[in-house]
Amino acid sequence: MRFSVLASGSTGNAIYVGTDRASVLIDVGITGKQAEAALQEIGVKPADLTAILVTHEHVDHIKGIGVMARRYNLPIYANEKTWAELEGQIGTLREEQKRLFEIGEKKELEDLGIESFGISHDAAEPMGFCFYHDKKKLSVATDLGYVSSRIVETIRGADAYIFEANHDVEMLRMSQYPWSVKRRILSDVGHLSNEAAGEALSDFLQGQAERVFLAHLSKENNMMELARLTVKNILEEKGLKVGDDVHLRETYPDRPTKLEEL
Repeated sequence: MRFSVLASGSTGNAIYVGTDRASVLIDVGITGKQAEAALQEIGVKPADLTAILVTHEHVDHIKGIGVMARRYNLPIYANEKTWAELEGQIGTLREEQKRLFEIGEKKELEDLGIESFGISHDAAEPMGFCFYHDKKKLSVATDLGYVSSRIVETIRGADAYIFEANHDVEMLRMSQYPWSVKRRILSDVGHLSNEAAGEALSDFLQGQAERVFLAHLSKENNMMELARLTVKNILEEKGLKVGDDVHLRETYPDRPTKLEEL
């Protein structure tokens, strides 16, 4: 199983996961042109894609899904409540391109196993995904207001995680955002802070050299160096040595991570 975070942050999010037979995108919150360029940068031909999965309907996750689906004749998988919100936002699709993937379902796309799970965010019915192939597991969980015990049980045991570290609480409090926006971000249907990410990760990481990609960082209220340091300090306070037990990785708003293999 191979994967890359094509873009991550408040300006747009997209992830690639592939095997020898399956090639999927999780969200396309960037333009179709940007998605094509990112895929080509990691050596993936856009024409080889087989499906798009949608976590939720916010624009930083769906901006380019209609374009990519039409251009490459791709099915889009989303749950029923998300589809109700997508209608009218992503342009015209053929009916056979609209596929249902409900929370808690497990599907096989060629040789790639996929499991969906519910998350807490202010969208219609947001969800994350776990991917399985050849006894390897990848867990993707961003846009989390908080991490429930159910989420922990679903995503734990992965070889790699793409996990939200959205904001530094003090940077957010001091920002120019209206209080209503700050309150939303800090709420149980908002986003995980660096501290909350570190605490959550310490609950399920097993110290078996897992790779953790810190994702969905706020452009205004975070810095990758700060997110990494905060998470590192919390993990090491909990007895996990970063660099040996856990490998922290960066993601970028404007370029893909290198293609990783599990």
